[in-house]
Amino acid sequence: MTVCSGEMAPPHRASTVERLARQLRVRLLGARERTLTRRLRDRPDAVYLLVSHHHLEKAEQLARLKRRSRARFVCLIHDLIPVQYPEYAKPGQAANHLRRIRNAAAFADALIVNSGVTRDAMQGELDRARRALPVLVAPFGTDLPATSGDGGPPLTRPYFVSVGTIEGRKNHLLLLNLWRQLATELGDDAPLLVLIGQRGWETENVIDLLERCPALRGAVIEHNALPDTEMVRLLRGARAVLLPSFAEGFGFPVIEALALGVPVLCSDIAALHETGGDIPEFFDPLDGPGWRAAILAYAAPHSPRRAAQLARLDGWRPPLWQDHFSAVGRFIDEVAAAPPIP
Repeated sequence: MTVCSGEMAPPHRASTVERLARQLRVRLLGARERTLTRRLRDRPDAVYLLVSHHHLEKAEQLARLKRRSRARFVCLIHDLIPVQYPEYAKPGQAANHLRRIRNAAAFADALIVNSGVTRDAMQGELDRARRALPVLVAPFGTDLPATSGDGGPPLTRPYFVSVGTIEGRKNHLLLLNLWRQLATELGDDAPLLVLIGQRGWETENVIDLLERCPALRGAVIEHNALPDTEMVRLLRGARAVLLPSFAEGFGFPVIEALALGVPVLCSDIAALHETGGDIPEFFDPLDGPGWRAAILAYAAPHSPRRAAQLARLDGWRPPLWQDHFSAVGRFIDEVAAAPPIP
């Protein structure tokens, strides 16, 4: 028996996750502690799977769960970014996330992570807790919807897309400063920038540029919420997807773009190398001239650099949600059959 709590994917992927979870006979529920303990008690093969960081900060409840039931506790760790880069987190979030990570290291019988980068970041806390846990690296998958229509570019000018919450670590400020420069120098010949994502926290300088910079009017298009089909339509017509992040645990936009056959220009950081392999072009997130040169090269009608990346992309197979859940299912079976980790 496996009891699963939490969310394994962004909200626009929830239906896919729930369907695949049912195929694994995993139930998504928000059980109260007493009810949960009763369900897990007296079941030697019981596994409690927590796939969200929520509730991981509750050490006393996790300790009671372990003490009062025979269940194995398995949790999914998405990243350690608030601990590693507290400057990009909300006030208090770094300390709270550190509690979650240390509770996972102290109470879990096994861990699932989305990347080798997350596994390596977690290893320090496992060493600190003096616990040797089985860790499964199970990359997240993609299952983007098809689009309707002829599939032609939805914008008449060449454009680039950046997908992600507008927050400090995503480095939107670099893109907006570049686009202000391009728009000032090239006018209507400048490519367009399409931002897809909600506005996050502590991004006043980015919001000021979006709302008050005259040069960006007409050069930058912002979508705070889009149906999946519209997002896919925009991605398909883009010259490239841009991801100049300072830190990532996985990098969903990379696999989503590559799965659609769209080139990627992204930061030269370990998580994006792991996700994208040798297909994208990588740049230091502070290398403004490098990003500018690449954007102009990819915007050209017959871009050799863009064609070279498309050639590298030929035959690439994206990770799928089914692959993820198959690996997780096998791992849970192994954990359920193994003795508890002291």
